Amino acid sequence: MEKQYTFFDLIVDVFNETKNPMTADEIWEKAVEFGFDKKLGSLGKTPSATVGARLYVDAKDNGEKSTFVQVSKRPSRFLLRSLNLNSIQIENEIEKQESAEIKKYRESDFNERDLHPLLVKYVKDNPHFHCYAKTIYQENSVRKVKGANEWLHPDLVGVYFPFGDYSKETMKLQVSLNINSIKLFSFEMKKHLDYGNLRQCFFQAVSNSSWANEGYLVCLKLNNEPDFKNEIQRLSNAFGIGIIQLNAENINDSEIVCPARYNETIDWDTLDRLAEDSPDFKKFISDLTEDIALGKVKSKYDEVISDEKFGTYLKNKKIVQ
Repeated sequence: MEKQYTFFDLIVDVFNETKNPMTADEIWEKAVEFGFDKKLGSLGKTPSATVGARLYVDAKDNGEKSTFVQVSKRPSRFLLRSLNLNSIQIENEIEKQESAEIKKYRESDFNERDLHPLLVKYVKDNPHFHCYAKTIYQENSVRKVKGANEWLHPDLVGVYFPFGDYSKETMKLQVSLNINSIKLFSFEMKKHLDYGNLRQCFFQAVSNSSWANEGYLVCLKLNNEPDFKNEIQRLSNAFGIGIIQLNAENINDSEIVCPARYNETIDWDTLDRLAEDSPDFKKFISDLTEDIALGKVKSKYDEVISDEKFGTYLKNKKIVQ
């Protein structure tokens, strides 16, 4: 009986091909490029995380007898021990890879705003949000002295209306009991999150989401290493910001990596400041107020691209090839 091809075999094969130190994500990307992923019987939902688990377990459990050795932290990179690269060779290879990774994201054909329709589609259908979203254009804001509006505006805002989920009688009861089931969301969009930009992006989201019930930092690509996941979970626990990773090829498989902390009270001072400085945000507040008064959604929010047109949009924007 032929031996089953495993993730362990895949990692070894990738290292033998590249002979470079790599992160779990980089190993998986190369495995797909070389076609090694086709040999696996089952991929699972997060194959790069499985790669990471195999690396960490082997290095931790087997010590100096391990097949793989960790050669750097933040981000964690590994190497096949039998390749016997010296420390100078390893440092040079890591430096080249980091430069290439930064260049890749800087020169990507799409921009952060091109990702807005992906989030709009995801939050409209996802049961946790089921919300209408609207892009806030910072360039439309009132011009002030340099730095005055920095990190003030979220990239997108969202509102959940209960109209379609509750009967008129239930809605009336909520009003009588002074219960508000409407939710406001704030979203900060990034193309990727890794150690190089995490803190700046995270505190940008903290700064511009205090007015909302829930604030999120959203990205397309996320460093999946366990150490990095632990760091974003720590920051999320400390400051209440949630993390969403979008899946462009199957938007419904996008993931709330860290849930946001729900804020019962709205920061009215910040909300008022946003409405004063941003025409887009002021219109958002005006629209949702009108919709609440009508008891139905009649205002215009960002368009939700249909399933039929969504694939074409991704290819036209070169988000997927």
